[in-house]
Amino acid sequence: MTTCEEAKQMRTGITITATIRDKGEPRTVNTKYGETQVCDAYLEDDSGRIKFTIWGEDIQKVKNGDSVAIENGYTTTFRNEVQLNKSRNSKMEVTPS
Repeated sequence: MTTCEEAKQMRTGITITATIRDKGEPRTVNTKYGETQVCDAYLEDDSGRIKFTIWGEDIQKVKNGDSVAIENGYTTTFRNEVQLNKSRNSKMEVTPS
């Protein structure tokens, strides 16, 4: 199991369980797959926090305080901030708060 701080140093294969904090408002973006919704939040655990980018229908699945387990996540760096992402092959399980 990876912590939020460890995930910031990794690129792929991240398995993490943490709590959703500071979930923002969804916004519409254009991607190569067409128009979709995206939302920023933070995952937080005892080690710290990491920005988590939530796409599409996953946005409705989580709310602040929920525990989220992500299997096979990956990170990118955007505007000098490391962000955790869920790929199409990743699994996400939500435990409501």
